[in-house]
Amino acid sequence: MAAKGLLKLGNALLLTNSAYIEHSANVFRPLLCYQQTRGKRRMKPRAKNEPCPWLVKKRAPAHFNFVTEENRAFLDEAARDHYKNLPSPLRDEPWQRNEWTINTRRTGVLGVKIGVIPQWKKDGTRFLCQLIQIVDNHVIRYSSPEEFQKSVGFLPGYSKDIGAVVVGALSDSPWNYSKAYHNLFTEAGVPPKRKLTRFFVTPDAAIQPGTPLSAMHFKVGDYVDCSAKTINHGFQGVMKRFGFAGGPSTHGNTKFHRRPGSLSTGKQRGMFKGTKMPGIMGGDWRITKGIKIWRINTKYNILYTSTGVPGPNHCYVRIYDTANFNRKEEMVKNCRRVSMPTFYPDDVEEELPEDIFHEDLFQMNDNTITFKDDDES
Repeated sequence: MAAKGLLKLGNALLLTNSAYIEHSANVFRPLLCYQQTRGKRRMKPRAKNEPCPWLVKKRAPAHFNFVTEENRAFLDEAARDHYKNLPSPLRDEPWQRNEWTINTRRTGVLGVKIGVIPQWKKDGTRFLCQLIQIVDNHVIRYSSPEEFQKSVGFLPGYSKDIGAVVVGALSDSPWNYSKAYHNLFTEAGVPPKRKLTRFFVTPDAAIQPGTPLSAMHFKVGDYVDCSAKTINHGFQGVMKRFGFAGGPSTHGNTKFHRRPGSLSTGKQRGMFKGTKMPGIMGGDWRITKGIKIWRINTKYNILYTSTGVPGPNHCYVRIYDTANFNRKEEMVKNCRRVSMPTFYPDDVEEELPEDIFHEDLFQMNDNTITFKDDDES
């Protein structure tokens, strides 16, 4: 009897649970991001190995590794001929070019950090410059504000009066990527790129797909914003993560040298929100605003900028016009105009110099000391 009673009770619990699940499925529960929660501790979500369902598969299967060298050379030659004869949108009628205003948002470029080099001003001040190389940038796609609102990457907080431009950097062999990834570049008529990113642009700065972007997209003296992923240090303690001094190393302090110390008071229940604790250090997107361009090398497409660009060396950096309104007003006062929507070599009649310097920057071929004859004095 007792067993039958437990069996009935289990069936009743099973029915109630199934009814609760059916009822909860019909209730609308909005999904909240960990950054949108209020009043709760913000915790980073665990990294998922599975990509989003709307992402295009990038890597191709490894069938090309079993091709002989002769066939590989033939396929490479056929690929070059294919991309030479590929219809490019630049052969059509060029798009209308508008004038730059203080509210204009142009596209940006993708660069690679390659190191730091010292520079000198004319007054003798020595400072460091960050070198960023713009490697083989092309515009892949432009989406108008109407098209951008219907795309998957559009969020409710975005402005409805702004479009998007996809920029790719560093062309690569077409055999390394899948057919679905190749279809992203058919509109631009360029080979597949290793890296893709998106920039918000206003309709007056719309740019045609297939347009190349170089370091001359900016001018010497402009201010830009740089964003990249910081150096990933993994899980670290409070001494390295926040610069804590650690515990004393005197007699009687065992295993307390790198501890954070007291975490809360006796009257408090639990810890304060935002207490500095051990955790993941680095690996997050950071933006440095108002970085000045001191020098441009047109031969190798290198920007000499102020230091402070996030990320390690050889990482990809997003570079675009600064969003600082004071810097934009400074450009307007100095009658500085940017190239709209980007720099075109046909607009310049003379050949560009190899290096373009800022007016306050000292050039190594300038004279530093002048001598006068005694008769002149």
